[in-house]
Amino acid sequence: MAAVDGAAWDETVDFLVVGSGAGGMAAALSAARAGLKVLVVEKAATFGGSTALSGGGIWIPNNPTLRRRRASDDPDSVVRYLRAITAGDVPDARLTAYVEHGPAIMELLESSSRHLRFFWVKGYADYHPEEEGGRALGRTVEPLPFDTRKLGAAEGAQKPNGMKGPLGLWVTSKDYHDLAMVKRTWRGRRASLTAAWRVSSNVVRRRHMATGGRALAARLRMALGEAGIPLRLESPLRGLVRDEGGAVRGAVVGAGLRVRARRGVLLATGGFDHNRELREKYLPDGGRDDVSAGAAENTGDGILAGQEAGAALEFMDDAWWMPSVRHPSGAIVPLVSERCIPPSVIVSAEGRRFTNESAPYVNFVHDQLDGGHVPAWFVMDAKARARYPFAQVLPGAPFPKAYYEAGTVHRAETLTALAESIGVPGAALAETVRRFNGFARTGRDEDFGRGDSAYDRYYGDPTLPNPNLDELTKPPYYAIRIEAGDLGTKGGLVCDEHSRVLRPDGTHVPGLYATGNTSASVMGHEYAGAGATIGPAMVFGHLAARHAAAREEA
Repeated sequence: MAAVDGAAWDETVDFLVVGSGAGGMAAALSAARAGLKVLVVEKAATFGGSTALSGGGIWIPNNPTLRRRRASDDPDSVVRYLRAITAGDVPDARLTAYVEHGPAIMELLESSSRHLRFFWVKGYADYHPEEEGGRALGRTVEPLPFDTRKLGAAEGAQKPNGMKGPLGLWVTSKDYHDLAMVKRTWRGRRASLTAAWRVSSNVVRRRHMATGGRALAARLRMALGEAGIPLRLESPLRGLVRDEGGAVRGAVVGAGLRVRARRGVLLATGGFDHNRELREKYLPDGGRDDVSAGAAENTGDGILAGQEAGAALEFMDDAWWMPSVRHPSGAIVPLVSERCIPPSVIVSAEGRRFTNESAPYVNFVHDQLDGGHVPAWFVMDAKARARYPFAQVLPGAPFPKAYYEAGTVHRAETLTALAESIGVPGAALAETVRRFNGFARTGRDEDFGRGDSAYDRYYGDPTLPNPNLDELTKPPYYAIRIEAGDLGTKGGLVCDEHSRVLRPDGTHVPGLYATGNTSASVMGHEYAGAGATIGPAMVFGHLAARHAAAREEA
C-alpha cells in the first residue's frame, strides 16, 4: 500500500514503535529523550512481549551497574569474545556498535526514571567463559524487584510469568540459584527462610512484587508513563505504508488507523515463534513443532511486513533454543538449572549420551537437532529427585499424576524396566549409566567435559568435587521426555549498525528499522550470556532511535 498525501493520515508522530518488549520501550524512551514525538503500539492486550515472560537478564558489558561494582572490562576484549563465538557470521560493524553503544542506553534509562534500577548477577558466567574475552563472573544484570501496584491502572495489563510463586513469593534468578540447593547447602536453607519472610511480608504490606522480565517490563512501562509516551494495546500491525520509491512513511495499525511516522518506524514485534507456516518453512527437522515459550502473539508480523518492503532475511533456520518439558496443562517449562543436576544423564532414542547435558541451552539443542535426538530422555535416580527441583516440582515432591498419564514422565525400579518403558535399548542405557558413574567417581567427564566450564558449574551442586557429576545408583529411576523448545526465533530482517533494515543488495529501506527477534540476531547462531536477547534488543532499539532523530523529516 502507498500514501503520500498528508491528509490521508489519521495521526502523525515522529517515531512509531511497533511492539512493547524491552527493545521497543527502550527505543521509545531514547527517541523521546532526543525530542521526538513517539507512539508505541502493541498487538496484545498486555504489554511486555516475550521480555515480560523471561528471566529479565540483560547482557550489556560495561553498563553502569557493572561499573559501580568495578566489573567493567576492556571493550576490545568484549568484541573479541563476540567475534570468537559468532565465527564471522555477523558483520564487525554490528558487533562493535553493540559493545560501544550498549552502556549509553543503560545510562539513559537510569537517568530517565528512578524506577529503572538494576543489580549484577555476580557469578552467572558468560555462556562461553573459556573463550578469549569471556568472563567466569559474568556480565548479566537484572532489574530490581518491583511492586507493580505502582503501575496503577496499567497493572492489570501485565503478562504473568513463572517467577512468581505461591502466596506472592517472589524470587530473582540469584534467589533461585540458592533455593535450588535448599536440600544441600546452608545458603540454600537461608534462602528458604528469606522466601518465607517475603511471603509473610507481602501479606502484611499487601505488595504485588514482580521480578525478572515482569519487573523489567513494569519498570519500563512506568518510565514510558513518566515521559508521556503513549502505549496502545490491542493495536496490531496491519501493514507498512510506503511511497512510490519504497520508503516507509508510516504504518496501518489496530482497526485501520493510519499513522504517519516522519522520522521512521521501528519494528520490534518479536520473532515467528508461533507461526506454524514459517516454522515449517525455515526451522530444521525436530525444531518445527511449536514448543516455544515466546509470547503467544509472536507470529512474525514485523518480519513479514519488512520482507514485503524488500528486506533481506538471515538466520531464519535458527532459534534461541531451550530444552523443554511440556507441562500437562500445555505450558512449556524450560530446563536451565535442571540439566546441571549431578546424578542425571540425557540420552537419545538409542540410550546414549550425545552432548554435555549442562552446556548452554542453545548449544545443547543444536546438538540435539543435529543428531536427530528429538525427543531425548532425561534420566535420574531417586537421590536426584529428593535433592533438587525439576520443572517446577520441588525436591522430594512426587511428579503430578498428569505427567505420567501424558507419557512425559516414566518411573521404574530398574534401569532395564525404565528403558523398556521409554522404548530405548536396555543394554545401551545400562552401559551409559555405568560409564557415567565411573566419570562421577573420578570427577572428570571424559566424553563431553561436563563440569569443566564455569557456566556448567553455576547451577551445579557445590558440595560435590565436580558440581555436575554424581552416580545414579538409587532406585526408583525416572525418565522425562525432553523436547527441542525455544525462547523465540533468531532469524529476521537484516539490519546494519544503525538498525536500518537492509535489502538483499545491501541498500537500506528508508524509514524502516528493526530490533530484537524481528531482526537477524547480532549473536549469530550463538549466545554470549544470560540476557543476550534482551540486551541487544535494547541497544539496537536505542541506535534506531538515535539514527531516526538525526534523519530529515519524511
